[in-house]
Amino acid sequence: MSEVRQIANTASPANVAPKQQAAQDNEAFRAALQQAQGRVRFSAHAQARLQSRQIELDAEALRRVEEAVDKAAEKGSRESLLLMDDVALIVSVRNRTVITAIDKESLKENVFTNIDSAVVL
Repeated sequence: MSEVRQIANTASPANVAPKQQAAQDNEAFRAALQQAQGRVRFSAHAQARLQSRQIELDAEALRRVEEAVDKAAEKGSRESLLLMDDVALIVSVRNRTVITAIDKESLKENVFTNIDSAVVL
């Protein structure tokens, strides 16, 4: 049988601290987002896009997203584009999950596929 050995971390403390801090910040962001989001979830991809594009959704914006998802569900939508202020969100209405988030700069000349509805907030 082969022997399993633990390999010691050879990274210097200066390299580890920023990585650990980034991981902690990311986890704190996800926890805060999960607390605030209520009935609508955000996929890992959407969370990464929100963070990388510096898109912040406050409690009022999240309430508006929830209402938009409710309206889209009432109309039988499956995949919807939500246009809100300077942000676009692609949402799986059936799963009540935001799939991705697009900021104003990325909206220009963009084509959205695989959606069956759009909700303008």
